[in-house]
Amino acid sequence: MRDPRFDVWAPFAKRLRVQVDGEIYDMVRSDESWWRPVGLPELPPEGAGHESDYGYLIDDDAHPYPDPRSRRQPGGVHGLSRTFDPNWYDWGDSEWRGRQLAGGVIYELHIGTFTPDGTLDSAIERLDHLVDLGVDFVEPMPVNAFNGDYGWGYDGAYWFAVHEPYGGPLAYQRFVDACHQRGLGVIQDVVYNHLGPSGNYLGKYGPYVANQHQTAWGDAVNLDGFDSDQVRRYITDNVLMWVRDFHVDGLRLDAVHALVDTRAVHILEEISMEVEAFSAHVGRPLTLIAESDMNAPRIIQPRVAGGYAITAQWSDDFHHAAHVTLTGEDDGYYEDFAETRGHGMGALKKVLTRGFFHDGAISTFRRRHHGRPLSPGTNAWRLVASTQNHDQIGNRARGDRLSEKLSADQLAVGATLLMCSPFTPMLFMGEEWGSTTPFQFFSSHPEAELAKSVSQGRIQEFSRMGWDESEIPDPQDPETFRRSKLEWMELDKPERAALLDVYRRLIALRKAHPELTSPWLRDVTAEYHVESRVFTFWRGDLEVVLNFSDETQHVALDVDVHWTEYRELPRILFATRDDVRVDGERATLPPYSAAVFGPTPE
Repeated sequence: MRDPRFDVWAPFAKRLRVQVDGEIYDMVRSDESWWRPVGLPELPPEGAGHESDYGYLIDDDAHPYPDPRSRRQPGGVHGLSRTFDPNWYDWGDSEWRGRQLAGGVIYELHIGTFTPDGTLDSAIERLDHLVDLGVDFVEPMPVNAFNGDYGWGYDGAYWFAVHEPYGGPLAYQRFVDACHQRGLGVIQDVVYNHLGPSGNYLGKYGPYVANQHQTAWGDAVNLDGFDSDQVRRYITDNVLMWVRDFHVDGLRLDAVHALVDTRAVHILEEISMEVEAFSAHVGRPLTLIAESDMNAPRIIQPRVAGGYAITAQWSDDFHHAAHVTLTGEDDGYYEDFAETRGHGMGALKKVLTRGFFHDGAISTFRRRHHGRPLSPGTNAWRLVASTQNHDQIGNRARGDRLSEKLSADQLAVGATLLMCSPFTPMLFMGEEWGSTTPFQFFSSHPEAELAKSVSQGRIQEFSRMGWDESEIPDPQDPETFRRSKLEWMELDKPERAALLDVYRRLIALRKAHPELTSPWLRDVTAEYHVESRVFTFWRGDLEVVLNFSDETQHVALDVDVHWTEYRELPRILFATRDDVRVDGERATLPPYSAAVFGPTPE
């Protein structure tokens, strides 16, 4: 009787055998270079608790290699694979009908540092905090099997396996189920643009990597070369695994600009078609979010307009403009946003009203023109905005958060900007209370040479920028990982609890006023004053006023233009501080404060 669990695509192999539970069986090759075992006895069903450890002997190798589509790697990325039946789990989310991205709020987290234990089951214990906060989606950083016990997860070697130190695939099913039962959607971060440097044996099986294309992390995945049909199928099957076997509500696609694909149908378009078809089958919305630095509208444009029909994409432009305005930093890629008149506020105005800052304009950092304008009518929620995320924190030399430089009042101003923007807001774990723990780059490669290379590479990268070597955390030092764990006890501090309350009230305000979830950029207007550092923008009938300065500012509200149909004067709908005042058509904002004003109904 044929057991398809052990079929494997291996065009490079001349001979292939599979070792299952210590016994070795020959395999035969099909016309499409898929191999299947012969003489394999019928194994007990996995639902009865039986799982098999297995691996493949390629040509004359005496050492078995893991399955490229392995569902479990209990012994790490170099060990044997283990079978896993995703249908064994008894789901409790039958009432879950999904959640569209439009109008939602995302919460990004790293499973290994979200809780002291760093597991999926311990993360479940903190989900009620997220429900109380009011977010709609949880977005875990990659959970696929990677080398070592802890790391960011972007150097995954086995895309179909859930990292065992997190709890493995069954724990992941429990985590998604628990989210759904609390009304939280799950958007899983996945990486299809490269494979990790350790445990990656796919090149022994077939042409999974493309020597003709390079990424910043090495050879690109073979999307358009010889035998690339099966490599693309490898990716689309993985996409379907997450939404089918693990019930996730969407995927965040890492660095899609590194998906080098010259074929007529781009892999992103193929992914979006597969997800749309499955969404229609299960009757619930499914989301795709691309990380892209190209500012290319085609990523989110519909296919009929020549686009890839990805649901949304990250907005680096919003982050950079907000960061410059909040902190005054103007080095590296921030220089483009600081050069605009207003020390970031000019860039912020353009982003809030047009979506892209780099829309074909010159990028001094890149020393060339960059991007193109969004298509007219593009829904603003298709841009995912943040003031902090894993990249923008963790890729700093010390992994320092905004809380290291900004006061709680300043952080509250940034929160108001984010939550009242026309985009889909995303928080990074701990941001809601101004966590003071860093999020540093950490890894745990067991191979001495690779570990040394990673550590030295990090030091060299930031030494070139003028950092002293002693200030740069060693990613291989276990203390770097431990420092990056959230300190939940911080919530006992009044200042942190007060900031958390600001985020709660802002998310509730978003949900209460349709103006704040309106998708139309055409309805957003913005003004700023360089001297006072006051920034004002309108969302329909709501005026958002941000005081970025360290002095009290008196602001004339724009009543005549926007509120002439109302008989009464504006009222405060939200304020970051109790001492914000409104007197007639003028508002008084103390240092580092923000407020949202609306008309008093008749």
